Amino acid sequence: MATKSVRSSQPVHPWRPLLVVVVVLAAVYGTMAGLGGWLPKLGLDLRGGTTITLTAANSTGSGQVDKTSLEQARTIIQQRVDSLGVGESQVTTSGNDQITVSVPNVSQDRLRDMVGQTALLNFRVVYYGQTVAAPSASPSAGSTPQAAGTPEPTPQGNNLPTAPAATTPATPTLSPSPYPSVAGSGTAQDKALGWQPTEQDFANFQAYSCGQPVNDVADQPLMTCDREGTTKYLLGPTVVSGNQVTTASAGIPQNQLQWVVNLEFDSTGAKLFSDATSRLSQGVPSQQFAIVLDGLVVSAPQVNEPIPNGRAQIDGGSSGFTQEAAQNLASVLKYGALPLSLTIDSVDTVSPVLGGEQLRGALIAGALGLVLVAAFAIAVYRSLSWVVTATIVLAMALTYGLMVLLGQGLGVALNLPGVAGAIVGIGVTADSFIIFFERIKDEVRAGRTLRSSVETGWVKARGTVLISDGVQLLSALVLFVLSIGAVRGFAFILGLTTIIDIVITFLFTKPMMTLLMRSRYYGEGRPGSGLEPALIGVDTLPIRRRRTRTVTDTAEEA
Repeated sequence: MATKSVRSSQPVHPWRPLLVVVVVLAAVYGTMAGLGGWLPKLGLDLRGGTTITLTAANSTGSGQVDKTSLEQARTIIQQRVDSLGVGESQVTTSGNDQITVSVPNVSQDRLRDMVGQTALLNFRVVYYGQTVAAPSASPSAGSTPQAAGTPEPTPQGNNLPTAPAATTPATPTLSPSPYPSVAGSGTAQDKALGWQPTEQDFANFQAYSCGQPVNDVADQPLMTCDREGTTKYLLGPTVVSGNQVTTASAGIPQNQLQWVVNLEFDSTGAKLFSDATSRLSQGVPSQQFAIVLDGLVVSAPQVNEPIPNGRAQIDGGSSGFTQEAAQNLASVLKYGALPLSLTIDSVDTVSPVLGGEQLRGALIAGALGLVLVAAFAIAVYRSLSWVVTATIVLAMALTYGLMVLLGQGLGVALNLPGVAGAIVGIGVTADSFIIFFERIKDEVRAGRTLRSSVETGWVKARGTVLISDGVQLLSALVLFVLSIGAVRGFAFILGLTTIIDIVITFLFTKPMMTLLMRSRYYGEGRPGSGLEPALIGVDTLPIRRRRTRTVTDTAEEA
């Protein structure tokens, strides 16, 4: 008597990997529900925003821009933009002197104010202030608006006039300062406080008009205007520099209604500020100082008493600050002055409406692609096409859930190239099924049953699937490392969907095919199953063995 045993390679528990898929999906969407977010974080090109290109130049206006200074400027701008709290901001350098800033959901004007300011902050003594009349509301064509009239300047820092008093500017007269000059006492601050205007300074001041270029040099006097262009000032050299500011914040002081910006100095700045305000409170050389930001006077308060604690407050002058303006200024001052002067080359704005149209178009393209793949699967695989469709739908669901979680947890934003990467990557999932199915057909042609062909075909197909996905994953990784901007979004999503393809193919597609082969409809290749002999390329299908783990055939020899 002879005994022959044949063991099936059929796994005993094909439900286990399917259960893992269910658990993973439940965990992803359960986390989304717990966080209360069901939508992915959208990028600049999908939800709207602004891109500004800046060209950097040395403050002296000559020479090649230093790479270290350019990177320092980029870092400061990045910190300013990040303080807006909008997320997904990008600040990159290109070439030798360009910085590109891209921020979603921020108005063009606000972003201009945020990145365009050099943030060169100085405190100077006010010697004269002169109110400038507003330009004519209806200037003649081709003419340049001019001030209609200005009052006589107020000497030695007294209260500034609030309305024009004359139609012709009066020439100020020099009068000796009643306070002793300290210009020769040695320190830069002493020299600044001891500076006195000359006749030529007065002449230049009268000739100056708001809007003319300003050259803010610390040890030189300055002629400039306020931000609104309504008052022009003759200021002494810098008394305290903004380089000593350690922090800045915006708020509304108690018992006040206006927003202000609060400044705190380091130890050196605190001493300089205390010394300067002590002298100014006594009228040496005046009782008023100007806070100058990027060459324009932000405010010009009176000094009535010394300020010894190293803290200052910018109140926005007569027009005051809005909340947004105060917060923007505080953010700019907090991160310091830019080491370079910047000019705005171009401003591009993507409206949320346009971004929504682009997203809608991408989703329509993806849905159309899914319909075409499903139609192809039905034509080739008959009722087995539902496995292809279910594989793609699961890959889409897992990709979507992970993008929502990555957006909420790490700030990863979905942009238009990323949507394209998702469509391409999810489409590869259908390729994996095709590779697997073609291997099954090869095994059937070799004389195996459908049930055993699924197992042996999978052993041969999985290597091809892994190599194919590995090459695509490597390509996505290289593209992500070497590219910048939106292209990285494409590479990231492509890599993510490639990994998801491997997971879905191993944990869903193959176990599902194993379960289907246990049914008589698919296991016997009945009409419409997609496994008919004619579709596989054989005359008849081998007879399927009984569903037992061990089949024992016993034959007795005579």
